[in-house]
Amino acid sequence: MTIVTLGELHAHLGGHLRGDANIALTSVASLERAGPDQLGFLTSAKYLPQARASHAGALIVPEALAETLPQPCLAVANPHVAFARAAALLHDDAAVRGEGIHAAAMVAEDAFIGLDVHVDAGAVIGPGAVIGARSRIGALAVIGAGARIGEDCLLHAHSTVQHGCIVGDRVVLHPGSVIGADGFGLAWDGDHWVKVPQVGRVVIGNDVEVGANTTIDRGALDDTIIEDGVKLDNLIQIAHNCRIGRHTAIAGCTGIAGSTRIGAYCQIGGAAMIVGHIEICDRVIVSGGSLVAKDIREPGTYTSVLPLMPHRDWLRNAAHVRHLDHLAQRIRHLESFAKNASQPIEPAEK
Repeated sequence: MTIVTLGELHAHLGGHLRGDANIALTSVASLERAGPDQLGFLTSAKYLPQARASHAGALIVPEALAETLPQPCLAVANPHVAFARAAALLHDDAAVRGEGIHAAAMVAEDAFIGLDVHVDAGAVIGPGAVIGARSRIGALAVIGAGARIGEDCLLHAHSTVQHGCIVGDRVVLHPGSVIGADGFGLAWDGDHWVKVPQVGRVVIGNDVEVGANTTIDRGALDDTIIEDGVKLDNLIQIAHNCRIGRHTAIAGCTGIAGSTRIGAYCQIGGAAMIVGHIEICDRVIVSGGSLVAKDIREPGTYTSVLPLMPHRDWLRNAAHVRHLDHLAQRIRHLESFAKNASQPIEPAEK
């Protein structure tokens, strides 16, 4: 169990401390469920009633609210970020994990294993692979031949990094994630498909997190690139030769077709569908469920989803949509008729 005092949190997070700095905290919890040895947080005055009723030993709060609460508080500019960092301190599992290579792991003789690396039972590390210092490789994870894993990485059970792919430092791969499967490259030969070999790699930067069962395909010729700080939710498909800009976050069930470029600091909502060979500029927000079928060249929020409506209304609207082209033609005809009707009539020549 990790025990951290409120004073130690203050030293790590900064902000303004009010109350007993020696109170010991062992974990984080919601305002409703927190106990005397747990840390809670609130982001706005909206949650003051729950905070005042909470049994939490201490709270992380916005700077303006510290004096309004009975519990010891750490007042900071961004409570959500401070709470995330506090949770990482209190729930660090490094103290309970083992070290070294399990006897049931399979590690190629020429693989390079850095200092203080932990490899669980059943993991496979292929020929010429490199594992950086202090990284953890979970049970049944697979690291292909010549793949490189950076320092301080966490590859959970059943994650896969295929041959030749590169993973930066402090990367987290959740269970079932697959880095470097073949892209969907096919050539039509009259009556059947011919597979196009996928000879590129996947290159992942530092501080990237890849959710469970998310897949990132290797490039057909050039590499698929995931830049620093990208956060990927579960069940995302990123096709070959895509490039995802730094610190972009993508929610679950999103599909991104091949050779798409997404800029930095973007936010892609869940179940968005992004067609291939387009570009999305920096600082774009795509609402969940949207279809992106063309380039986005200006920052902003983009949505292509109809709001929820009763089914009978949807049926009527769908029927209208089927006739939009005919209606547009009729409008053009009426506009042309109105324009001609407004023209003055020229007198006939004598």
